[in-house]
Amino acid sequence: MKKKILVVDDEMSICLLLENFLSLEYDVISINNGQDALVWLEGNLPDLIISDIQMSNMDGFEFLTKVRHRGFTKHTPFIMLSARAESKERIKCYQLGAQDYLTKPFNPEELEEVVKKNLAPIHYALAW
Repeated sequence: MKKKILVVDDEMSICLLLENFLSLEYDVISINNGQDALVWLEGNLPDLIISDIQMSNMDGFEFLTKVRHRGFTKHTPFIMLSARAESKERIKCYQLGAQDYLTKPFNPEELEEVVKKNLAPIHYALAW
C-alpha cells in the first residue's frame, strides 16, 4: 500500500507539480487551503504533510500549529515550502514543529530525498 502525502498549497501549479513528482510512489492528495485541509484531516491520516507558508485564509504557520495541536496528527512529518529563503522563516517553521523546509522553486531530486527521509528516517541510507 502506498504512503499518503497531503499537499496544501493555494497555487494550483505547485500542487500539480508535486503530484507529478510524487504520485508514482505515493498517494498524493492536494488541497488548496489550510482550512479545507483541517476538515480533510478530521477523517484522514496522511503519512506526510507538505505545506506552503503563504496562503490565503490561513497561512502555513497557523496550519502547522493547528496540525501539531491535534491528537492524531501531532507527530505527522511536516515539510514546509516557501519562496522565502530567510533563515528566520526556517527557524520559525522548525520551532512550530516542521521537520524540513524547502524553498521554491525546489529541486525535484531534493524533494524526493527529503520525502524519503521523513517517511523512513532511520532506514533510509543507501549504504551504511
